Amino acid sequence: MDPALPAALRVAIDQRLEGRAREGLARRASALSEGYRKGRASSALVHGAEDALAYALTRTPATYAAVRRALEETCALDPGFRPSSLLDAGAGPGGAGWAALDAFPGISEVTRLDHNLAFLDLAGALASEGPEPLAGARRLQADLGAGELPAESRADLVIAAYALTEIAPGTLPGAISRLWGATRSRILIVEPGTPEGWRRGLEVRQELVALGARILGPCPHAGHCPISAPDWCHFSQRLPRSRDHRRAKGGEAPFEDEKFFWIAAARAGQYSPAPPVSRVIAPPRTSKAGVRLRLCRPDGTVADVDFARRDRAALAKVRRLDWGDALPEDGPPEVGGQ
Repeated sequence: MDPALPAALRVAIDQRLEGRAREGLARRASALSEGYRKGRASSALVHGAEDALAYALTRTPATYAAVRRALEETCALDPGFRPSSLLDAGAGPGGAGWAALDAFPGISEVTRLDHNLAFLDLAGALASEGPEPLAGARRLQADLGAGELPAESRADLVIAAYALTEIAPGTLPGAISRLWGATRSRILIVEPGTPEGWRRGLEVRQELVALGARILGPCPHAGHCPISAPDWCHFSQRLPRSRDHRRAKGGEAPFEDEKFFWIAAARAGQYSPAPPVSRVIAPPRTSKAGVRLRLCRPDGTVADVDFARRDRAALAKVRRLDWGDALPEDGPPEVGGQ
């Protein structure tokens, strides 16, 4: 998986940066970041085209990379899924749609839904020279936190990426119910990899299970989450930064690590259960003795599991695994000390 923005999307953003003062965009980007850290919604922060472009420059590379990684993990668990239609709910500049098309080239129909017209306008402009399903996407203005979604929003795959942070906590159950009602087959929720994002993700998971959904991942079970505060479950995806991206964010590093949390679920009867897997939920720890992985396991427990160097077959299975990867369960591993 390439975490970098598709070339056509990167070029489209660059074209819209031409002639614009980078300092102004950097100030807007800084104000957006500060507002999001304080829990403010984009409806209060993104007021027009310049704000939307600042968001696309500074946040779309990371949101694209996180969604693409979540889709990669979902595809590994559910390789037979071949959607032909997509609803990008809370679309923003549309990065999730590009990630979905990269993962599922057979998608032929895309709908973007957002309450913010500045985002809908920018998403359409960025995709105007892109692949046909994105260039010709239907646009719907609607609020996930209030009212029913339009009937035209129904799709095989529904993605809500970094969108539920926008709605009031009390409206979350209704929003999940509406999103679940919009999907014919699969749903993917991606949230920031913060304690609050994880807590919201657990509520999403609970609501989906209550609605009859089959949880695909990242959790290898549908029971109670074994992780408790102050710890939290999240994942990380490294992505490259362009020069403009670095300038807008006030950093020099040529990459950044996006922390995120995801939940994928399927409708009952439309998913063939895959072999059980464990999920790596922390960076692997390597020593002279071998590799230790913290695994969330199908039995609903979390354990530190050692893979000794002397056991070459076991070590070969895990030496390339990274944080967030799945490990097939095919035998009782050795549980290490905490």
